[in-house]
Amino acid sequence: MVRRATDEKTAVKRARRPEVRLPPLVPYAGGELEPDGDYDGLEFREADLAGQNGAGARFMDCTLTGCALDETRLRHARVMDSVLTGIRGVGTDLAEVTLRDVELVDARLGGVQLHGAVLERVLIRGGKIDYLNLRKGRLRDVVFEGCVLVEPDFGGARLERVEFVDCALKGVDFSAATLTDVDLRGAAEVDIARGVDRLAGAVISPTQLLDLAAVLAAEMGVRVVAEG
Repeated sequence: MVRRATDEKTAVKRARRPEVRLPPLVPYAGGELEPDGDYDGLEFREADLAGQNGAGARFMDCTLTGCALDETRLRHARVMDSVLTGIRGVGTDLAEVTLRDVELVDARLGGVQLHGAVLERVLIRGGKIDYLNLRKGRLRDVVFEGCVLVEPDFGGARLERVEFVDCALKGVDFSAATLTDVDLRGAAEVDIARGVDRLAGAVISPTQLLDLAAVLAAEMGVRVVAEG
């Protein structure tokens, strides 16, 4: 009974992955995105959406494949039950966007703005995202799998049931973040630049503990000096 109680106390709640079931889709006819536009059951393939303004738009049961999103403005947009594959872009504005039941596969993004965003049941698999800004975001049931995140910023964000699987976290910032059932054990690399003091609520492996020993000691004010 004691062992069972201990196991239940230390168990990590797993993230619920999205289960996207798309209906037959209609090819997107082209043209500019519209602010507050409504896009339902559409297939965007190799579309050049760079610089367009789709702020506040709603995307439901859509696929975006190989689309260019350089400087695309999608602030306050809602993306639900959709699959985004091979999208690419620099400076994409997704601030305060809502992503629910979304798969993001093999993305190549730089400087993407997702501050204040809400992510629920989202799978981010493969690809590379540089300077991901998720400050003050809310992430629940999110899985980062097989991707590279360079200097991701989770400052002030709330992460609940978030998993990092076979991915690299380079220079991550957890400053003022709140972590609940965040599983870092499967990450291939965990390099924490700031916010190591916010790891309460996360789970790491024994090997990761050794890798983070110097950072944790510095945070605690412990000096590590060799004898002699």
